[in-house]
Amino acid sequence: MNTSPLIVGRGPAGLACAAWLAARSLAADAPASAAKPDLTTLSLEDLGQIQVTSVSKKAESLLHAPAAIHVLTPDDLRRAGATSIPEALRLVPGLQVARQDAHTWAISARGFNDTFANKLLVLVDGRSVYTPLFSGVYWDVQDTLLEDLERIEVIRGPGSALWGANAVNGVINIITKSAKDTVGTLVTVGGGTEDQGMVGVRHGLKLADALFLRVYGKGFVRDHSMRFGGGDANDEWRQARGGFRLDWEPSDVSQLTFQGDLYGGGFHHTVSLPALVAPFATTEEQVGRVTGGNVLLRWKRQLAEGSDLQFQTYYDRTARDASFYAETREAVDFEFQHHFQLGERHDVTWGINHRLTRDDAYKQSFTVTLTPGSEGHHLSSFFLQDQIELVPDQLKLTLGAKVERNDYTGWSLQPSARLLWSPHPEHHLWAAVSRAVRTPSRAERTARVNLGAAAGPTVFAYLGSPEAGDERLVAYELGHRWQARPELSFDTALFYNRYSNLGTAETGAAFLEATPAPAHFTVPLVQANLGHGETYGAEISGRWQATERWRVTASYAQLVVQIHNRPGSTDAGLTTEGSSPRNQATLRSAWDLPRGFAFDTTLRYVDNLRSLQVPAYLTLDARLAWRPQPNLEFALVGQNLLDRAHPEFRPQTIATERTEVERAVYVKVTYKF
Repeated sequence: MNTSPLIVGRGPAGLACAAWLAARSLAADAPASAAKPDLTTLSLEDLGQIQVTSVSKKAESLLHAPAAIHVLTPDDLRRAGATSIPEALRLVPGLQVARQDAHTWAISARGFNDTFANKLLVLVDGRSVYTPLFSGVYWDVQDTLLEDLERIEVIRGPGSALWGANAVNGVINIITKSAKDTVGTLVTVGGGTEDQGMVGVRHGLKLADALFLRVYGKGFVRDHSMRFGGGDANDEWRQARGGFRLDWEPSDVSQLTFQGDLYGGGFHHTVSLPALVAPFATTEEQVGRVTGGNVLLRWKRQLAEGSDLQFQTYYDRTARDASFYAETREAVDFEFQHHFQLGERHDVTWGINHRLTRDDAYKQSFTVTLTPGSEGHHLSSFFLQDQIELVPDQLKLTLGAKVERNDYTGWSLQPSARLLWSPHPEHHLWAAVSRAVRTPSRAERTARVNLGAAAGPTVFAYLGSPEAGDERLVAYELGHRWQARPELSFDTALFYNRYSNLGTAETGAAFLEATPAPAHFTVPLVQANLGHGETYGAEISGRWQATERWRVTASYAQLVVQIHNRPGSTDAGLTTEGSSPRNQATLRSAWDLPRGFAFDTTLRYVDNLRSLQVPAYLTLDARLAWRPQPNLEFALVGQNLLDRAHPEFRPQTIATERTEVERAVYVKVTYKF
């Protein structure tokens, strides 16, 4: 079977027709598959028992996790009509998700949102996907076949005591299904006005007893966004990827997973670059390219009841060419973890980790330079966590800390204490105090970015500094989960964060540079750590199973960000308070209709971004699906239906074209056999 990624041509009608003909021909001979039941058929109490691993690095029920955690299930992903992981993350209360253009996203938790947001750790099956270049995530290459996702766990709040530096404001843990759960073939194809063509193929098979293999391929083409003020922007995006996962259970106590991915694609963008001659800027339409791949090996063995150990290693390589800057980056990571019970009350987990990364900035320009052009970086850590049962089934205390060493700032300690109190089976209250650290990125230490130019000629340049230090956070959290009735539940989280040593850009003395010609003055904005501030807010969500066939979920999040500078700071305003919405609200409806139909809607309100001059907006997504048989589904999805287009974010550091998110419609056909 050919499992290479395939990108289809434009034209949703042709795609739907081809998928319909293929489905009819295959259905004649294919046996009906035993589809896994939809999570919408489970009670809210059953949903609360979903096992999560992001809070303590071991399986525990969602209801008893002492953190602000939200889980996106496969049913959530399907019924939301999302075509990418960033789109799916819009459903998470308290997460700020904004599309800057067709291929660029700004995603953060509890403030400080930016396309280069640097306080959120993202993992895919335990593999960290943040880039040390800016301590953030390139969301355009974080992808897989959405039908292969087991769940997405999102923690709002620090996770550094387990996951280390950069898990400051949250952790997103993307977990794929075991190959054992994806035996058979799946084909999905679709297209529309914006997502013009998308196709995915997956095949899973049983190779031997307890040995399963899955391979997949997918590809898509996305149309240009709307330029701010009208007309097409130059930001078309296309990408293809493929991969595999092998799961083997050689015995009842051992599990081995080996998996990998390869991807490649291209994107268009229009960027304004500074120049030393009038009009002191050039606007260029450019084509960027991305490629990458990874392999991961994980072995887990159960030693006894409540005791196990795990070893994991992975290799990751990425390459990105944005025309004015290009780099390749490699990472090798090793992790060992041991979990055991000590006496009747202590549940202990400890582990060690070492990661080596190396980059090569093989293309630099007048706009962006890194010195040196190639650099290696080591990161080592040790963590220990003890979950103490103070009162059986009622009161539990979790103490943990991570000690970490990096090549830039040396050692750091990141402790946390979490308390869970369950006075009644329907009520679960938790509280947490945590310290987290964000280490400086490669750019903050060694980069120069020329931001603009003016007559003189004069260049305004951001300069990284070898003196850049850690940003620090002390976070206080309170939460309550309440199963008010079997069909009604609520989840509330309150938080207060105190930040110190926040990054600032300090204006230095202008100096004369002879090269590149002509000679020019440079006004430097030098990286420093003279900022501090507070954020506080609340996140509330609820689920109501109104009838057996109709479920409603709602959420509201409020965020207040207050940033200050120390006396004497000349910060130029690169750190702003208004890059995240103060208020967000979501209302979702999932309605199963007779004769295999389903109708799902998502209504979202996002407050204005005052520092970016982005107005508030209200948007509606709707999905009408039909399942004539359990293994065949047709879906018609409309996105952003309430207006023709609206902006969601604005470029800041790199002056790419400002765009708006357009109304979109697409069709999708999914067939399993």
